[in-house]
Amino acid sequence: MTLKTYELNGVTIVQVPVTTLDISNVDEFRTAMSAVLQDAQNIVIDLDQVEFVDSSALGAFLSFLRRLNAAGGDLKLARMRKSVRTLFELVRMHRVFEIVDTPEAAVELFNQAGSKQ
Repeated sequence: MTLKTYELNGVTIVQVPVTTLDISNVDEFRTAMSAVLQDAQNIVIDLDQVEFVDSSALGAFLSFLRRLNAAGGDLKLARMRKSVRTLFELVRMHRVFEIVDTPEAAVELFNQAGSKQ
């Protein structure tokens, strides 16, 4: 899986290029994200194209968040479709992750948090 990444005001934005994140491709997603996690402290995952996630994808998101938090960083999720958001709410993951409408909104939240420190 080839992730498209770019930087916006010091925050790394990762665009996920698939419609489904599940057991069939989550290992490939984890591998692709490992390089991003090594180089970035604050990351926004843009889920605009993703229509379905399963529990293995949720586990991957949690491991990314833990890894970033341990290094003093954070992870935010952007442009989540309603079907994916419903699953996050069902398993209460919306309380763990900050979910925003756009990558730009997530970057603004990172910048606000940085100015308060």
